[in-house]
Amino acid sequence: MPTKATIERAKRDKREGKSPSTQAGEFVKAEIDRIRQGKHGARNAKQAIAIGLSEARRAGVDLKPPKKGKTSERTRKSAQSAYKKGQKHEPVSHTRSVAREKALKREPKNTVSHSALSRQARAAAKKRTAKDRSAAAKKAAKTKGPAERKAAARKAARTRTGKRS
Repeated sequence: MPTKATIERAKRDKREGKSPSTQAGEFVKAEIDRIRQGKHGARNAKQAIAIGLSEARRAGVDLKPPKKGKTSERTRKSAQSAYKKGQKHEPVSHTRSVAREKALKREPKNTVSHSALSRQARAAAKKRTAKDRSAAAKKAAKTKGPAERKAAARKAARTRTGKRS
């Protein structure tokens, strides 16, 4: 169950005109933090991200389920179900919630390390075409203000040269 603070951060993102995936990012970050604190585990980084996205959908974030052919049918159906529940604002069954927590407590806690998340991000990026990545970068640049753009450029330059400061 997401905390009030997480929901508030997602609402703030929505007010600022940020995309549903950015709003959902708040839930993913919260989920990763919960796993790192040892409250429960996840089989791998991908599962941790999926849990966060599902929570976002159930909390009413307008994050559409993936289109047919993008993911497995099971994942798509699960995302559709979470999306519908979020749009109706139905309460989650207490029994189901407890069972979910109990199952996640049995999973390993070291699956969301920085290196594991980095591997996951690189693997996900490899699946996208250069054109897709370029379009996403251009869209991101449009939503930034001058100060944010300058900071992003500095960070990019640091990463290119391999220097850390």
